[in-house]
Amino acid sequence: MALASLLRKTISSSSNWLVVVGGAQRRGWCSAAAAAAAAAAAPPHARSLSLSPPRFLPYSNFSSSSSWAAVPTTSTRPTSDANLLNVIESEVKYALESDDHHRVEETPTGFPFEIIDKPGEHTISLTRKYQDEVIKVEVHMTSLVTGNHEGGGDDDEEDSSKGGNSSIPLVVSVVKGNGQFLEFGVTAYADEIAIESLSVKDSNASQEDIPYEGPDFGSLDENLQRAFHKYLEIRGIKPSTTNFLHEYMINKDSREYLVWLKNLKKFIEK
Repeated sequence: MALASLLRKTISSSSNWLVVVGGAQRRGWCSAAAAAAAAAAAPPHARSLSLSPPRFLPYSNFSSSSSWAAVPTTSTRPTSDANLLNVIESEVKYALESDDHHRVEETPTGFPFEIIDKPGEHTISLTRKYQDEVIKVEVHMTSLVTGNHEGGGDDDEEDSSKGGNSSIPLVVSVVKGNGQFLEFGVTAYADEIAIESLSVKDSNASQEDIPYEGPDFGSLDENLQRAFHKYLEIRGIKPSTTNFLHEYMINKDSREYLVWLKNLKKFIEK
């Protein structure tokens, strides 16, 4: 009985020691030195149960976030982008050397319209009152071409009679209080104004309606054509007005082009 009691105490003491060491090893708290110290502190009968030195695996605190963390890389700009920036910068420099982008045309004496010019827009607007009418003009710059283009034939002769190829498209509206208005499609050349179209419109009409816009203006009787030219001239659409607008729109085009180039440069540099 005394022998059995001694064996139970030995096994119990050994088991407690192994639990401590094993638990510490599983939690990564136990180094080789600590394990050796624990073994030395164990009772002699527990040390005799260890048949071979304990083996400890190195402990590392792995986590998905650390093991898969993105490796920082340095991005480099493509060569094509760098070349594009160089070309844009050259264009900006050339545009800055031009006088057109900061030139301001003086409004001629007796100019009958108020000019509404919003930076960044493709057109300008003119407005004035004439008796009980409101005259509105939308001035475009899509057809601004200076100098003669290559080619020949009858078209060139016709262009030369209209001051070369330089022209500005206008949309002229003559509005009255009842909602109806006349809309003229006009092309202004140097010292000449050509009416391309004429239609009667109603601001109260449904957008789904497709109104009859009249015949081709050039097919009208010549006397009627001349009368409408005089009609517009009295309301301020005359060569002195359109010649000023021509220079004005050339300068606006230069300003808008420079701003456009700078915006392009900023975008490519991002």
